[in-house]
Amino acid sequence: MKVHHLNCGTMRLRGGPKLVCHVLLLETDAQGLVLVDSGFGLMDIATQGRRVGPARHYLKPALDPEETAARQVERLGFQRDDVRHIVLTHFDADHIGGLADFPHATVHVTAAEAQGAIHAPSWRERLRFRPAQWAHGPSVVEHSPDGEAWRGFAAAKELDSVAPGIVLVALPGHTRGHACVAVDTGTGTGTGTGTGTGWILHAGDAFYHPGTLDGRAPVPAALRTMEAAVAYDLKQVRANHARLGELYRRAEPDLTIICAHDPALYERMRAG
Repeated sequence: MKVHHLNCGTMRLRGGPKLVCHVLLLETDAQGLVLVDSGFGLMDIATQGRRVGPARHYLKPALDPEETAARQVERLGFQRDDVRHIVLTHFDADHIGGLADFPHATVHVTAAEAQGAIHAPSWRERLRFRPAQWAHGPSVVEHSPDGEAWRGFAAAKELDSVAPGIVLVALPGHTRGHACVAVDTGTGTGTGTGTGTGWILHAGDAFYHPGTLDGRAPVPAALRTMEAAVAYDLKQVRANHARLGELYRRAEPDLTIICAHDPALYERMRAG
């Protein structure tokens, strides 16, 4: 399938580096367009306090309407209704803000994430998540990725109802039900953090910086601080770093690992 790499939300972390919201737009054969995450949306611009919340003071999002997935889909020559499905890594506002711009799309998420954000959030989760983001009443399909394996990850589920070659991989820690999304582009081979061919593993917020995986580049202190501060389970976050780092070091030729917020990885994938 054809993959478009979109930045749906430039942010300038207080005391830290510039960040992006790296969203995938997939052109599938049978199911139209599929988004992996949605970044910030048009409604976030009008009602920042209600939809983005206090995090906006720390993340300092640009909230540029031209960066929204809705506007970028239209610039590519599509209609918003062409987006039939949105597969989410998790429910933080910078990943789901664009949902309301695609009200007819079916939203896919892990059951654990829906539990922590919608159904029975803890007090910390009630502070973290913004119900205004799903107040438009989207159709949400909850998945329990517990019956298959993918590249050594035991809890994975291929989303055949969305399109062949899209796999939801449970990787909780950043949030209760955080997931990675693997996409089979069907085009050649990848290079670990390379060219966007073969399989792409969109790891969401399971890591923030390439140095977490390669052990070479220093991770900015502001990113380390933010990662620890927002983690639902910090011990699990660190275990996930180790698992993803091991996968990176295997250098499988048909796999590229990306995350949601690193601008260098985003630009590399766009350059393809």
